[in-house]
Amino acid sequence: MKGTAVVTGANRGIGLEFCKQLKAQGYDVIALCRTASPELWTLGVEVFENIDVTQPQSLQELVDKLPPRRIDLLINNAGILERGDLEDFNTESLMKQFEVNAVGPLHVTRAILPYLGEGSKIAMITSLMGSIGDNTSGGRYGYRMSKAAMNIAGKSLAHDLKDRGISVIILSPGSVRTDMTNNAGRILPEESIAGLLQEIDKLKLETTGKFVHYDGREMPW
Repeated sequence: MKGTAVVTGANRGIGLEFCKQLKAQGYDVIALCRTASPELWTLGVEVFENIDVTQPQSLQELVDKLPPRRIDLLINNAGILERGDLEDFNTESLMKQFEVNAVGPLHVTRAILPYLGEGSKIAMITSLMGSIGDNTSGGRYGYRMSKAAMNIAGKSLAHDLKDRGISVIILSPGSVRTDMTNNAGRILPEESIAGLLQEIDKLKLETTGKFVHYDGREMPW
């Protein structure tokens, strides 16, 4: 067994694909989600439902159920996309995306931190839309802003956890065909996750804090 991996937002899309491929690689997978899908139950991984990454109490209840163990890989994948542009700007929607996409990963990381140790890795699943340098089309204010905030959170975690021997990588999965994108993405989840796992495997403490695309390209902030 390669170790234990925790995946948030594991019930569908790229979270589900992470669970599939990690399981195939020999990881003991802990899948976190609000409501498990039938596909997730069939994988034979350890599933915890009713996990809301915006609620610390929900995560504390998870920690209370977890037996003592080392976690080698934490994948902060849970996220939402709401299509708010300038003309239909909605503060409630924007703040909801911030809570889930930017603040949620910090809640999860703090809850799981006692289980991480030297050599453990954290993957922050962000988006090309969180890159300021790559923004050539505008729009999607809540999603872009929340993912940019997630990026800076990941960079800070890389600095804060380096002395503990924990490395962090900020990953863009590309435009993936999932429910979140209404299956309008350019690549399949299988291709994206295979590339992301290669980047996670290559991650070392010396390279902590990088923002990388699924195909290995280092991305502009």
